[in-house]
Amino acid sequence: MFPGKQASQGEAAAPMAASAQLEVMRRRVCLSRMAVWTVIAAGPIALCVAVASTRTTVVAAPAAKATAGRTSPAAADPGGYAQVFIGAWLRSDANDETSAQARFARSMAPGVELPSPATGAQSAPALVTAVRSVQRGSGAWLVTVAAQYAGGSVRYYAVPVVSDNRGSSFAVSGAPGVVAGPARAGVPKSSYAVTVPEGDLWSAVGEFLRAYLTGDGEVDRYLAPGVKLTAVSSAAYAAVAVQEVSAVEEAAAAEQLPADGTKVRVLASVEARDATGRWPLGYELTLKARSGRWEVAALESGTAPEGGAR
Repeated sequence: MFPGKQASQGEAAAPMAASAQLEVMRRRVCLSRMAVWTVIAAGPIALCVAVASTRTTVVAAPAAKATAGRTSPAAADPGGYAQVFIGAWLRSDANDETSAQARFARSMAPGVELPSPATGAQSAPALVTAVRSVQRGSGAWLVTVAAQYAGGSVRYYAVPVVSDNRGSSFAVSGAPGVVAGPARAGVPKSSYAVTVPEGDLWSAVGEFLRAYLTGDGEVDRYLAPGVKLTAVSSAAYAAVAVQEVSAVEEAAAAEQLPADGTKVRVLASVEARDATGRWPLGYELTLKARSGRWEVAALESGTAPEGGAR
C-alpha cells in the first residue's frame, strides 16, 4: 500500500478533537519521511512519485469558543478626569500661562483656551464634582461637572472628553460649556407608612443607636445572634435622641411583642449632638423579636425605596 493511501486512511479515522488531529498529523509525517527515505534508494523517479503521493493538507483546529462568563471590560468613566480639568481651568488665567494651574489645564486640554478672570475677582470654586457622564460614541464622552462657590452658587459645565480604546488615557477635546443643572427627580412615597409609638421597639432602637453613635455601651448586646456591627467611633456624638420611628409592617406598632422570629423594618429619625452642633440623622433598621425583646438584625447603609434589607 502506498504511503499516500495510508495517510488517507489515518485521516479518515482521526477524531474531531484538536489534540487527536495533531497526533494523526505527527504520525502521517513520520510515515511520509519513512517512505521518502525508502524510495531514495530506488532512484530519482521513485522519489518524485513518493513526494507527489505523500502531499498532505494540514487543517487548523477550530478556535476554542469563548467561555460564557467572559465579558468585555466596561468603558472607563472619565468623570474624574473632567472634574480635575475644570478645577484647574477655573483657577487658571490666560494672562499667566506659566502658573501651575494654567500649565496643568493645558496639559489636559492642549487646544482649549484659558479664561481671563477680572482683576480681584474670586472665580475659584470651593468644590468641583462630576455629576453625570454620558458616552456619545466610541471613545467620546460628555461629562457634566458642578462647580460650587463659597457664596453658595453652583455652575454646571459640560466637558467633552475623548479616551483611547482601553480607557487608559483621556483628553479634553473642546472648550467646556455652561449648562443647566440636572433636573430634580421626584421622591417616591415612603414605604414606612406605619407610625411606631413609644414602647419596646422605640426603646430598642434608641438604645442601639446611642451605643452605635456615642460609644456609650456595648453594641453587641442589642444585636440578634450572628449579627456583627462596629460602633462609629469616629463620630463620637455626645448625645443621641430618637425623634420618630416609622415602619413597613403593622407588627412594629402592636402593643404586645409578637412571636419570636417576627421581623420588622423601621426608619428611625434621630437627633445627634456634639460640640459642633445638632445633626438630624436617619437610619433604616431591621429588628427581630426574640425571647421577649427586639434585637437589631440589620443596619442599612442608605434608604431603600421599599424599605427592604439588602
